[in-house]
Amino acid sequence: SMSTAAKMKIGTHDGAFHCDEALACWMLHQTSEFKHAEITRTRNPDILKEMDIVVDVGAEYDPTRHRYDHHQKEFTTTLDAEHTTTKLSSAGLVYKHFGKEVLQEILGKREEEEINKLYMMVYDGFIEEIDAVDNGVSCYPPDILPKYKISTTLSARVARLNPNWNDKTLVPDEQFKKAMAIAGEEMRSIVLRIGNAILPAATIVRHAIADRLSVDESGKIMSLEE
Repeated sequence: SMSTAAKMKIGTHDGAFHCDEALACWMLHQTSEFKHAEITRTRNPDILKEMDIVVDVGAEYDPTRHRYDHHQKEFTTTLDAEHTTTKLSSAGLVYKHFGKEVLQEILGKREEEEINKLYMMVYDGFIEEIDAVDNGVSCYPPDILPKYKISTTLSARVARLNPNWNDKTLVPDEQFKKAMAIAGEEMRSIVLRIGNAILPAATIVRHAIADRLSVDESGKIMSLEE
């Protein structure tokens, strides 16, 4: 029972929080291992040493010891060999190692082939944005001036949850929980859309293309079944 078992501990940095570790911590709470884990925000190495898992702080990436930071100079990890532009942030790191379990948790049991497809689509359609923003990778070449400012990205909304410099009423750790919640809600809605609408639609179209000759021998007519 939870009362006798020692609670798992997640460590991340204190001070200003960002979308990447808020999402990383939310994802960890969707896993069986870290579902009930307590989150400690600190940069104290002695406290971080005691944690079962550490994200976005500590200057090391060692999955065997559950250490997931990306700030060290020698860090160059991307999702896989196909992804060459964007280095992972703590969100991408946690996704790389726990993402498939998180997807199953959100969507319910799915076939391995489907999960593998979803894993790539959700990275490309959501997580990579969080990694890129955290790492300062722009969508456009730096010499192109944007025509207007976008201020409502998930990363921007999370950043605004940090207490203002002159506001002593807000508790940073409580604000961080709100950040986790909005990051998680965003991920959940994107995963549900891809898993329940986009992927099934793609399957229907693929079958229609494969079966088109049985509809008409010209091969120019497809029948889309619902």
